[in-house]
Parts: sequence; C-alpha cells; structure tokens
Amino acid sequence: MTFKSDIFEIVKTIPEGKTLSYGEVAKMAGHPRAARAVGGVLKTNFDLEIPCHRVIKADGTLGGYNR
Repeated sequence: MTFKSDIFEIVKTIPEGKTLSYGEVAKMAGHPRAARAVGGVLKTNFDLEIPCHRVIKADGTLGGYNR
C-alpha cells in the first residue's frame, strides 16, 4: 500500500462523532513525524466515503479540508 492509501484507510475507520489529529493519523500509519503530509493527502480527497472532516489539528481546531 502507499502512504496515501494508508491514510485514507485509517480515516475511513474513524467513527461518527469521533476525531483524530493529523499527528495521530500519521502515527497510526507508521510515520509519526508526517502530520503535515497527512494534511496534504487529505487535501486531495474528493471521495465522500472518506470523512476528512474527522481529522483535526493538534489544537482541536479544523484544518483546511476539501469539502
């Protein structure tokens, strides 16, 4: 799998009503220092099945996402 597909698969598992930070997603993907890269990947998402809005910044605020 690629980094991008790993990120999308992780984000698809976030339950409704729950959130993860970009850093937490990066750690789950095995790349703990890649939080900004996670944001870059999610910015390319146009699939409605991938709930990018459930990934937030470390300070608890929304980042820029594509929808």
